Amino acid sequence: MQQLIDSTLYDLAAELGGALAERGWRMATAESCTGGGVAAALTAPPGSSAWFEVGFVTYANRIKEQVLGVDAGVLEREGAVSRPVAEQMARGALRASDADLAVSITGIAGPGGGSREKPLGTVWFAWTLATGDCYSHCYVFEGDRASVRHQAVVRALRGALEACRYGLPAAQQG
Repeated sequence: MQQLIDSTLYDLAAELGGALAERGWRMATAESCTGGGVAAALTAPPGSSAWFEVGFVTYANRIKEQVLGVDAGVLEREGAVSRPVAEQMARGALRASDADLAVSITGIAGPGGGSREKPLGTVWFAWTLATGDCYSHCYVFEGDRASVRHQAVVRALRGALEACRYGLPAAQQG
């Protein structure tokens, strides 16, 4: 079987798992363009059942609405690749689980689907704590589909590790 998780993802996931375990936290994911890549990385290290709660892969907008409670009007006005959708996805993952921390990812991995306003590689993230604090940020990654998806998984894990260790950046909580 081909290796699904490279050493960078495995090491980040193991480090994040240790930080979650230290706090007694559990984590959830809500993914679109990464297709479950974050959940796959988080479940690669042994013992991950102690700190990984659930992963939602909500590729279709109707599933974002039905499973995570994303507002249909927001999806129509802002598009799936937007700050409010990322934030609603992360909050929905927390509501649907007993997790303490959730990360969401929604983006355009390519090769098609980009626009002038949202070019290929545009990815919105949101990290949300059970306290209600939420931080979201947009990145534009370079490269092909596989590269964009890999970079997005790395960023999601690093952001979750930062949130676990230091909390969310206060200046941009949403």
